[in-house]
Amino acid sequence: MKPANFVLLHPADLSASAAFYQRLFGLAAVEHSPTFAMFVLPGGFRLGLWKADCVSPKTSGQTGASEIVFTCDGDAEVEAVHADWRAKGVSILQTPETMDFGHTFTAEDPDGHRLRVYHVAANPA
Repeated sequence: MKPANFVLLHPADLSASAAFYQRLFGLAAVEHSPTFAMFVLPGGFRLGLWKADCVSPKTSGQTGASEIVFTCDGDAEVEAVHADWRAKGVSILQTPETMDFGHTFTAEDPDGHRLRVYHVAANPA
């Protein structure tokens, strides 16, 4: 088995979600159909969007109980990403703050999927 490099979300409105992530990442989907979209981020991480009412087997549709985490190279980058996402109208759930594991903020996509951005602390507690 290879290391995980792919997360699949189940948005209710695929078009709205794909537009959100295209604006957020500044990248076009590498694959797009009426039921699926795929984004490939620098470094090879892939984010797939599969329209919720087409998922098989069916899903509960509950969101917000997990997070996709994006790592930054420093606290200043966390602050810059936060400013960029706010300017793009992204819903911010937690403004930047330093926690025991590092400097972080949390946002959400249109379906309530949580997106955490952080820089790891030098000596996490």
